[in-house]
Amino acid sequence: MVGLEACAMASSSSVPASSTQSKKPRDKIADWFRQALLKKPKKMPISQESHLSDGSQTATQDGLSPSSGSSPRSHSSSQSQSSTPSCSSGMPPTSPPTHVDSSSSSSSGRWSKDYDVCVCHSEEDLEVAQELVSYLEGSKASLRCFLQFRDAAPGGAIVSELCQALSGSHCRVLLITPGFLRDPWCKYQMLQALTEAPGSEGCTIPLLSGLTRAAYPPELRFMYYVDGRGQDGGFYQVKEAVIHYLETLS
Repeated sequence: MVGLEACAMASSSSVPASSTQSKKPRDKIADWFRQALLKKPKKMPISQESHLSDGSQTATQDGLSPSSGSSPRSHSSSQSQSSTPSCSSGMPPTSPPTHVDSSSSSSSGRWSKDYDVCVCHSEEDLEVAQELVSYLEGSKASLRCFLQFRDAAPGGAIVSELCQALSGSHCRVLLITPGFLRDPWCKYQMLQALTEAPGSEGCTIPLLSGLTRAAYPPELRFMYYVDGRGQDGGFYQVKEAVIHYLETLS
């Protein structure tokens, strides 16, 4: 009996021992996984990481620090002062005003046409016209003159050449002589000059040479003329009249 009881007690005591021994490795494995999960760092979602990285790159490109504790304004202001001048009003810096020469601005309209003066003359007065052109071109103002004998395009139509010469010149000097009154082309130039600029005072300058006041063309009676009976043939007055007209251009 005693032996049976001892065996029973031994068997009863061995069962829980085996169960406890079998449970211990499982508990250890569970504890190890639990600790591993607790110690494992939490990863951010990919979208948040990319957003933060883009934001940090943008901040560094703008010269700003991505950290919230630092003051980005001091860094950006020092960087802007070292690279480009800053403006206190927040507006972009303006370029300094350029100096405009008054003489160049007053004569800027002069270069809108090819010539300053178109000398209208007859074939009989070619020599006098050449002297007038030499005087005007050789003056201090270096006036640009159109002389039909010299500047007309070879092969061009006479009417078109005369019209282009008048429209491409600021002033028209009419060398009115007995030959001028007899030449139909000179008559045409005179009427064309009056038609193109009827209200422009000073652009048509009659130079009366070898004629009396009574022979002055009636179409020009409302204009003062330059008397060519002087020592210089009226060239000085013609030059001053042209320069005065060019000064009125803007």
